[in-house]
Amino acid sequence: MISKNRFSFLYAFLALFLAASFITRAALTAYAWPELEHGLLALAKICAAGCFFDLVTFFYAALPLGLWALLVPSRLYTARWHRYFIHALFFAAVYLLAFNGAAEYFFFYEFGVRFNFIAVDYLVYTNEVWGNIRESYNLWVILPGLFVLSAAVFALVRKKLDAALKYDSLFKRRLVPAAFMLAVPVLSFLFVEPGWSRISKNEYANELASNGIYSFFSAFRNNELPFEKFYASIDPDGAFEKLRAALKEPGSGFLSADARDIRRKIKPSGPEKRLNIVLIMEESLSAGYLKAFGGTRGITPNVDALAPKSLFFKRFYATGTRTVRGLEAINLSMPPLPGASIVKRPDNGGFFSWGRLMRDRGYDVKYVYAGYGYFDNMNAFFSGNGFDIVDRADFEKSEIIFANIWGVSDEDLFNKALKEADKSYRAGKPFFSLLMTTSNHRPFTYPEGRIDIPPSSKSRSGAIKYADYAIGKFIKDSSARPWFKNTVFIITADHCANSAGKTEMPVRNYHIPMLVYSPAHIKAGVVGALAGQIDMAPTMLGLLNFSYETLFLGRDVLKVSRAGGRAFVSTYQKLGYLKDGELAVLGPKKYLKAYAWDEAAQALTEKSDAELENEAVAFYQSANYIYKNRLNRAVP
Repeated sequence: MISKNRFSFLYAFLALFLAASFITRAALTAYAWPELEHGLLALAKICAAGCFFDLVTFFYAALPLGLWALLVPSRLYTARWHRYFIHALFFAAVYLLAFNGAAEYFFFYEFGVRFNFIAVDYLVYTNEVWGNIRESYNLWVILPGLFVLSAAVFALVRKKLDAALKYDSLFKRRLVPAAFMLAVPVLSFLFVEPGWSRISKNEYANELASNGIYSFFSAFRNNELPFEKFYASIDPDGAFEKLRAALKEPGSGFLSADARDIRRKIKPSGPEKRLNIVLIMEESLSAGYLKAFGGTRGITPNVDALAPKSLFFKRFYATGTRTVRGLEAINLSMPPLPGASIVKRPDNGGFFSWGRLMRDRGYDVKYVYAGYGYFDNMNAFFSGNGFDIVDRADFEKSEIIFANIWGVSDEDLFNKALKEADKSYRAGKPFFSLLMTTSNHRPFTYPEGRIDIPPSSKSRSGAIKYADYAIGKFIKDSSARPWFKNTVFIITADHCANSAGKTEMPVRNYHIPMLVYSPAHIKAGVVGALAGQIDMAPTMLGLLNFSYETLFLGRDVLKVSRAGGRAFVSTYQKLGYLKDGELAVLGPKKYLKAYAWDEAAQALTEKSDAELENEAVAFYQSANYIYKNRLNRAVP
């Protein structure tokens, strides 16, 4: 029975919040059911932990209402307008929770997780995100439907809410319930950790055991995690000793005996090749779509045809699950740091970077992006690290065949890149162009009449096949240019299309292709060594026989044996160090664990391996030290 006091109306809000959270969790559980551990115990753990986080979240959200109930004078509390005010608040709460439930479902469908740092990032770019939602989903049905649902719920609860609002109490009798409502969020802030939702080895279960609103604000609060405070560490000099040993490779030598100085001189084995470089970063091109990796849908025929004519890296991995992570890794050649990407951080210019190195060699260096480069702070990052910017703002209306909220179509992007390359060629300058596409992104729309999957399908398969079509057309159009023979084309991805998985670090969801195509200069073949995005710059510079001083943490993969490769993979907070048959994972609260990795089966099994763990810590700890102490800023 509801206590008859001034706080009684809050029970209606509590019941609403718990019911909405339960329904949302049930819907997400039904969606994730094929990937979950089955059984009553597993479901009970999800529900128990989930209910706990639901309650914590409610008391955070209800704190303003609790203070209102404590402080508002009786003559105002019992006034008619106050009842209408609470009615409006309750209806708004119903609608917002219904909207949140729908948003959580679509977000979970897209990313396999509750709201996290991706949702926080998207909050900053409301124009793109709202446009993406509008173009992807039928809001004319969803929003009115949620309104009707909210009205029905309000009609069912209104009488009980009115009855609860009749009760008043003296100020001194309000103090105990008010103190309780204040104590719960304060204690939660001090002691409750997001990690308490980790009730299983199954990552889907851990996500379901949390609350999406709580996860959102937790990610907002922890936008950058101090490595020294949260992550496992070893003796700093010992860490740098391990790092320097790992960076040794044929044709390079350290320039200093200082243990924390990683400057090396790279000496080539032949004359420098002053070739143009065109790097295509294809949005969300997972390796699994290609025929060479078992793809059977036939949606990448052009890239599949290029693979046997290229230097094909079959074991190449993205560092993260966001575009900015891929851009950071390729340009700076450093492992990911916990929290936000360097691209999105302040003071993100002046690094020793691939772009700056090429500019110093006399190249025209351009970042050509299909969207507006203010998104995710890309313009600031690239302009501060050696690139000129060509983004959607630089496209004339006549240059745009098709566009959606994320940017112009891949055809438009590539046509613009051709014009920019022509300019450099006419000026007698070699060029390095990094092209970032957007077509393979929800809402998955593209021009009519290009492929046999209609744009109206708004399907990932259609977007991939269109992106592949645009790549094929671009290579064909480039082959008619006078600069084609002296150009190296690199085709890769920023990250995979899907980041969700059962394990805490689903390695298969970082596997991306990398093709290096230059018929006149690069011999076709297959590279079997394990590698990642931070290795791209040193590998390409090695192919061009560049002699240079470097601060890169990646290395030339072509100088590495098949059994000697490594790659770095990460989530927002977890950092993975991947080697042949092994994976080490670092996480907050000094979390550190080693796994045996079955690459064929994509399975992880816990193991004890102190050497692997220390090597992983050494890389990430030293990379963080280098970044924090500005040791990888541009060489004077």
